[in-house]
Amino acid sequence: TECRKCFKGRSRLLNHLQTHMTQKMFVCVECGKSFSRKASLMVHQRIHTGERPYKCKECEKTFSRRSNLTAHSKTH
Repeated sequence: TECRKCFKGRSRLLNHLQTHMTQKMFVCVECGKSFSRKASLMVHQRIHTGERPYKCKECEKTFSRRSNLTAHSKTH
């Protein structure tokens, strides 16, 4: 199956490919979605808990993912 995701760098593509080739042993107890990495499950669980640990220093807006904070910070 193809997932059709695109990546800017080869290393990011190779990292993503691991999600398709490895066994997904970490399962979310809330929704049943499974992950190959524990860290990915922990980030996913923020959807259910509402945790938003990354805060913008300029406007105090919060985010569940560091990458979203980084993208937001560029708007200031």
